[in-house]
Amino acid sequence: MCMLLNITKECEVLDSVEVASTFVKRLKGLLGRDSLAIGNGLLIKPCNSVHCFFMKFPIDVAFVDKNNRVVRIIGNMKPGSISPIISSAHFVIEANAGELTSCLEAGDEIKIYN
Repeated sequence: MCMLLNITKECEVLDSVEVASTFVKRLKGLLGRDSLAIGNGLLIKPCNSVHCFFMKFPIDVAFVDKNNRVVRIIGNMKPGSISPIISSAHFVIEANAGELTSCLEAGDEIKIYN
């Protein structure tokens, strides 16, 4: 597990981030979970688009480029929805609805700590 920090605003965003970097983990994502604990998230790498098919709860999604800059945030993605492809994104971070939009915005630099 890792911690997600917003370097630009000098604040902690999530205190526990799981990394999904294998094909199987990326494919599964948050499917099958009833919820995420507050302060938890999932980093999917590589990734530039997500879907919420068969999800049970809404999520925030931050799209991040290779320089660890947030390029776009989609807040409150509902189950069954799909994001656009964000060509500049290298990875995404998913968290409970409201957790990313409250402390991240496009242009912010982030850091992932182990």
